Amino acid sequence: MPANLPPQYFAAEKRYREAKTPEDKIKALEEMLAIMPKHKGTDKLQAALRAKIAKFRRIIEEQKRTGKGRYAFYIEKEGAGQVILVGAPNSGKSLLMRRLTNTDTKVAPYPFTTTGPVVGMMEFEDIKIQLVDLPPLTESPMPGLFGIIHDSDALLWIHDVTDPNPIRIETEKQQLLARKPQDKILVVINKVDLVNPPSLDRWRSLLHDFKLHFISAQTLQGLEELRRMIFDILAVIRVYTKAPGKPIEYSDPLILPKGSTLLDAAEEIHKDFAHKLKYARLWRGTSIKGLRVEKNYILEDRDVVEFHIK
Repeated sequence: MPANLPPQYFAAEKRYREAKTPEDKIKALEEMLAIMPKHKGTDKLQAALRAKIAKFRRIIEEQKRTGKGRYAFYIEKEGAGQVILVGAPNSGKSLLMRRLTNTDTKVAPYPFTTTGPVVGMMEFEDIKIQLVDLPPLTESPMPGLFGIIHDSDALLWIHDVTDPNPIRIETEKQQLLARKPQDKILVVINKVDLVNPPSLDRWRSLLHDFKLHFISAQTLQGLEELRRMIFDILAVIRVYTKAPGKPIEYSDPLILPKGSTLLDAAEEIHKDFAHKLKYARLWRGTSIKGLRVEKNYILEDRDVVEFHIK
């Protein structure tokens, strides 16, 4: 059953996306919930809105309890995942953000051009990934910066290749590892067009225990490979669906964690749908075409599934 949402709903949704505080987010969400028609076609959307309202209320309670501005900025996740750009002043984050997302960021040959979070969407093949450029890591970071880092899906830790400062790197390393697992941090060494290849060995030595990638945001060197690495570090898969006798829906794949099963994919659509799931047919590249699979079958990136329900 279609949702048939009225124009007033989308106006409230716009206010929600533009809201900067948890209180304003809740106000817009409650308005969306009140406007929305109540029927079976909106059950999933109603539940999602109520879950968001509950989340923002928890955020407000945490602010009151701790007295800390961890959520001075709240950034709604969009796309296949949220990846944060962090680094020291003048590491080239802003130019990299512009290259990857076409976001109109301020770029200048001096530090501290990013004074608040800048959000953009990076295209990768048939999906989009949210990138967030944060102000530089310093001794006095922006309020809420580490909360945003903690809540993100992955990090790009960006360095200026001409500044291999071991003390600064160790300090930043401890700050980031306190908020994010190491396998969710990708180290990006920028401005490699300014140095000779042998000088990169020092970076390999300093950060040998991290995933490392060398780029030049100025010349675009390594940027296409970086898009793939950003997708890989999210550890997600794309699953496409089709109805029996219908074409494959390539425009809006399900985004699931690696290791997800057929049942997980069905639950992502709707819990009632998962409850009625009997089996599915699977297509994978050129090797598998229409294979019958059961609920516990583990899916892979770019699988196509045709659900059959009871």
